[in-house]
Parts: sequence; C-alpha cells; structure tokens
Amino acid sequence: MLKFLIKFISIIYILSYIHSAQAGDAKAGAKVFNKCKACHGIDEGGKNKLGPNLWNIVGAPIAAKEGFKYSKYLLAYAEEAGNWNEENLDKWIKKPKDLVRKTKMIFPGLKKPKDRENIIAYLKANSN
Repeated sequence: MLKFLIKFISIIYILSYIHSAQAGDAKAGAKVFNKCKACHGIDEGGKNKLGPNLWNIVGAPIAAKEGFKYSKYLLAYAEEAGNWNEENLDKWIKKPKDLVRKTKMIFPGLKKPKDRENIIAYLKANSN
C-alpha cells in the first residue's frame, strides 16, 4: 500500500508540474507584452490605441471591443471563430497574418512558444 501511495503522489506531482509548465507565467508575459504596448493598452476601462485595449480579452468575442474599427477580414474570422480562446490567441500571436491574411495588424508575431504562453497567461491575469 505504501508503494502505491508513493507512486500515486509522484504521478500527481509530475502532472501538476507539467500543467504549471504549460500554463505560462504572467510575470514573464508582462515583460513580453512590452512589445505590444505601442499599439495596445491592457488597463481596465482603458482606451483603444492603434489596436484595441486588451483588458478581459481571453474568452471575449473576437473583433468586438467597443469603439474600435476592425477590418472586414477580422470581422469575418470573428463570425467563424466566435471568441478569443487560448488556441486561437496562440495562433494570432504567433503570426497574425497566418490566421487572418489581410489583417490590419502590422505586428509580425512571436516565434517562441514560451513567449506566447506567457503573454496569454498575462492576458488572462488582466481580466475580471
């Protein structure tokens, strides 16, 4: 019974480590977000800049931030995809033009998966 318990605890520990490793680090994401600040704010109630304010963006409808004019291409993608989830955010942050070919967003994207994980964690931390 003791061997079983030790194995069980070891498995739980490993699984929790794997999950936390995949979850991203919001603090590291804040540093990566510095690349986004020229165009995006992330303050609750903050104004749109060249791009929309990203407060509470994870889980929100795509292309629906009030007061921001989106391209017809992103609006079409929004009808197809619905809400920003971790999967489509990851694709968007990786290379926006691969997700929406004629997007107005000029950012080339983040190649490193860890940077994208961390930014998504940061975006999730900046929501209600």
